[in-house]
Amino acid sequence: MTVTDEIAACRHCADRFAATHTAHRPAPVVWFQPGARVLVASQAPGMRAHQSGKPFDDPSGVRLRAWMGLDEETFWNKEKVAIVPMGFCFPGYDAKGSDLPPPRDCAKLWRARALDHVGEVAVTLLIGGYAQDWHLGRGRVTDRVQDWRARAPHIFCLPHPSWRNTAWLKRHPWFETETLPVLRNTIQEALR
Repeated sequence: MTVTDEIAACRHCADRFAATHTAHRPAPVVWFQPGARVLVASQAPGMRAHQSGKPFDDPSGVRLRAWMGLDEETFWNKEKVAIVPMGFCFPGYDAKGSDLPPPRDCAKLWRARALDHVGEVAVTLLIGGYAQDWHLGRGRVTDRVQDWRARAPHIFCLPHPSWRNTAWLKRHPWFETETLPVLRNTIQEALR
């Protein structure tokens, strides 16, 4: 049994998810294999990804693919792009309808093995605070995204591509004009 099979079968958080406002069952979204050139280290699948079994199968995925300069076929090609979130399952909503954070247990159980399974990649995208804190230690997302040149071309810190961050994007126009062109070129080179 491979690590991807083990993660897909994991039900470690069943009681936790049953106690959320959504009262759902675990359904790990496992989307990686050895040899990928780009690693997307993200937070956790949303409700739509939970239902479809495909990561970023929602408007945030549309925005992320645009940021990366990738079409759907390339983005969801596991030979090219590995998507390893901090939590493999949709964590659920709270009573107000907001996403809960990914359970820390998931990263403790699976992250190192998943990353070892993927192997060395050319480019890593650290999306949002949870992934950035895991890989880089505690810090502020805006500071890390703004300091992209310090880690490029191998690591890019990105805000979450959710519609909730539209105001952030408007306040920081340099992200689209300075960071994204370099990110797109770097990804294209990595996938050649």
